[in-house]
Amino acid sequence: MMYDPIADMLTRIRNANREFKEFVDIPFSTEKNSVAKVLFSEGYIVKYETIELGIKKVLRVYLKYGAGRERIISDLKRISKPGVRFYVKNNKVPKVLNGLGIAVISTSQGVMSDREARKLKIGGEVVAYIW
Repeated sequence: MMYDPIADMLTRIRNANREFKEFVDIPFSTEKNSVAKVLFSEGYIVKYETIELGIKKVLRVYLKYGAGRERIISDLKRISKPGVRFYVKNNKVPKVLNGLGIAVISTSQGVMSDREARKLKIGGEVVAYIW
């Protein structure tokens, strides 16, 4: 049995977003924290914070909604999976919905959005698409 923590994170965010929850708690890891940082910097979430519950750490992600309760995040899709990794070169970094969404890229310089990777001219592993 394989466990994919990033897919679990994206599923928790997707489910909480569908139910218009204010926030969602996700078991903490540095990789998930990096993905949350990208979501925050691109304006898809309000904020994120690390909370210690006893001996466990939890990443609390506060979801963002529009004025008329419209969802900012339409959908999230895991691209690179544990069984099949998906890597791109610096000149092949994908655009999601012609720039309306973002691709989360794990590079040698950290986790970043596709726009940032294109600006720095580096490639890496395509973690997820968010739109």
